[in-house]
Amino acid sequence: MRRKKEPHLAFPSLMITLSSIPSAVAASLVIHVRPSTPSIFAPASTPADEIYRLAIFVLAICMGIFVIVGGLLIYATFKFRLRGKDDGREPAQIYGSNQVELAWTVIPVLIVVVLFLTTARVIHSVEDARAPAGAIEVTVVAHQWWWEFRYPQYGVVAVNELHVPVSNPGDSTPTYLTLLSADVDHSFWVPQLAGKTDIIPNRVNHTWIDPQSIGVYLGQCAMYCGTQHANMLLRVYVESRADFARWIHQQRATAAADPPGEDPAVAAGRRVFETTACVNCHTIRGTIADGRFGPDLTHLMSRETLGAGVVPNTPENLRRWVKNPDAIKPGCDMPAMNLSPQQLTDLISYLETLR
Repeated sequence: MRRKKEPHLAFPSLMITLSSIPSAVAASLVIHVRPSTPSIFAPASTPADEIYRLAIFVLAICMGIFVIVGGLLIYATFKFRLRGKDDGREPAQIYGSNQVELAWTVIPVLIVVVLFLTTARVIHSVEDARAPAGAIEVTVVAHQWWWEFRYPQYGVVAVNELHVPVSNPGDSTPTYLTLLSADVDHSFWVPQLAGKTDIIPNRVNHTWIDPQSIGVYLGQCAMYCGTQHANMLLRVYVESRADFARWIHQQRATAAADPPGEDPAVAAGRRVFETTACVNCHTIRGTIADGRFGPDLTHLMSRETLGAGVVPNTPENLRRWVKNPDAIKPGCDMPAMNLSPQQLTDLISYLETLR
């Protein structure tokens, strides 16, 4: 929501004045939180909780069937085992027990009906949930092999790290995701927040989350999409409303073209970036770089990882990545730029300023 005098972010029962946030704080907004284990048995969002409860219910029914059938088999094995005094004759055969035949027909049918109805109820409650007025909207674009997150309400583009506000039960602020593919089939899956949702080229799919605990939740692509499928990771940062507002404010900022007193190495690195093929693939808002094929680099150093979660985002790893991306993520579409040692040093100096 943008106004002429002061920009604000509006949530239900919340209004934060972004101009009151110190620029130094906004510029250094990097979250360091230990990610939680991506377990389906620790749901932290309504869709994941619905799926978890259904799974436990189905597991309990199957366990009951297993115990009853297994128990009867064990009982029959010991009760009617061959004994030394047996004469070897076939025991008396009993036919036409209507009660037994009715039981093994009706009971399985009832079990199937119950499982069908409970599954249909969960599918309906998750798939047909309507977005409330204060919901966050994010367009997820899956690429080989990284994630792009667009926030149309705020004009923000993030990469590999999805930031959303916590959704308190009494003041729900869910995040609704529109899922698109830029190339092949993918699948969006954050086990603690929602079930798997396929991402198919030329088709629009949807899912939603309402995480109720602050933290970092891990996920990844759950459909084979190429050589680096296993390394197409993602992180969901669930933040307080105030922290999410600060993050949006920081992400809206553009890169300064020629800040006063700029380090000569940084200026040289900017020239390297703007005079090579980097600008054809990447965007840095505030510069001539407006490529759409690769990730947006405007706030590169505010991210915790490189290569969709493959390595931590450190100057050393950034240097390795730019020098030879295939050494970190074999098969990725980013070419080695074959820069001289000085050009590489200057370029890294520039990229380190992108916060």
